[in-house]
Amino acid sequence: MRFLLRTAACAALALLASCGSDDDDYDYGHDGKSFSCTINNEKLWLRGEMAKYYFWAGKSPLPSPEAYADPEAYLDALRFQGDASEPRDRFSYIESRSAFDEFFVEGRTLGYGVSVNGTEGTLPLKVRYVDPGSPAATAGVSRGDTVVAANGIAAAQLVQSGNFASLSPTREGDVLTLVLETNGAQRTVTLTGARYNLVPVTANTVFTLPGGAKAGYLSLKDFVTQAEAPLTAAITQFRQAGATELILDLRYNGGGRVSTATHLGSLVAGATRAGALFTRLAYNPISGLRDANYTFTNQGGTAFPRVVVLTGPRTCSASEMVANGLKPYATVVTIGSASCGKPVGFSPQDVCDNVYSLVNFESLNAAGQGRYYSGLPLTCAVKDDFSKNLGDATETLTAAALSYLQTGACPVQPSSTTVRPLRALDRVVVEPGQRSGMIAD
Repeated sequence: MRFLLRTAACAALALLASCGSDDDDYDYGHDGKSFSCTINNEKLWLRGEMAKYYFWAGKSPLPSPEAYADPEAYLDALRFQGDASEPRDRFSYIESRSAFDEFFVEGRTLGYGVSVNGTEGTLPLKVRYVDPGSPAATAGVSRGDTVVAANGIAAAQLVQSGNFASLSPTREGDVLTLVLETNGAQRTVTLTGARYNLVPVTANTVFTLPGGAKAGYLSLKDFVTQAEAPLTAAITQFRQAGATELILDLRYNGGGRVSTATHLGSLVAGATRAGALFTRLAYNPISGLRDANYTFTNQGGTAFPRVVVLTGPRTCSASEMVANGLKPYATVVTIGSASCGKPVGFSPQDVCDNVYSLVNFESLNAAGQGRYYSGLPLTCAVKDDFSKNLGDATETLTAAALSYLQTGACPVQPSSTTVRPLRALDRVVVEPGQRSGMIAD
């Protein structure tokens, strides 16, 4: 299954044989009808797609579309509701073709460039990440700043509601006014929404451990094509510097292209693993689709026998795939918090003006391991405190990784007062710039 970008809906449906179910009432494309882009026809297409190519086809509800106002409402009704072994599908989604293309093809995004620790549901509300080249970066917003208010809404109210929509512009020119506090001093910053280029590799450095061994550190934000050249350059630099250990900081990486994840895995696995299975995408038996095997490519260099992966609740999809895919070939150490638990992915479909990312497959490594719906197993639980810059040797998770590489043991965590979450933990919280994808391409 390949990306379908800027192709007509009829051609897409015919190419992928995903035009409907066995019921002729919903067989758009198979019976030669032209596909007219109406809400009703789009819902009919969605029903057929979910009946055959959805990963949980045969296990999910399949109501008639008439009672649902639009495809989004209908998708919610069609979602797999979970069972004893698998949770409810919270991953399938629809977005505009322009938004999809901008992020995954052009490597650009619309935003203010400021991300917060909203998922944790606790106060203080902190700036956890600032996109390089964004309005927030230009205005001097920094990781670790405390958000007091956003557009007049107090931080406590934002956290209580779990609604951080004000931190994401809907169009260029939208304005966000932040009251920030740093070291006890408050300041007001006004940001204007803009489009800017993604910078997927945000930090890379080489640390020298007390015994003389060297460890390369790499922070990766998004699995997009634009990441591949800087990934290659960084790993090459690590090897040239004599690094024999590797720290992959994927704590804020929601995933993206499987091909880019394979590229990173290949760089880590080394030349001798070329041709070995990295991940297998397994489709449901109803679809008739053959499983897709992604193998390591020869990127040159020696293998890293041990890899420390920094994780958190935003470590999702393709980033989890990297850790899981490397397990049969290297010692994978995970430090941080539980990852998001998304071992499934999409073969996006371009229909009318929308791209449908519906769960189509699960990802399994060479040992057949997957299904980590509760997140990747943690080696060391270490709480991210959103302080210090990523790649700083004294930053909490980075310091824990360096300690582990020296001692082989999890660092002792300082005792701290438990902060009561201000919202229900089962709420879905969408933070600025948050995307979770494992996209077959």
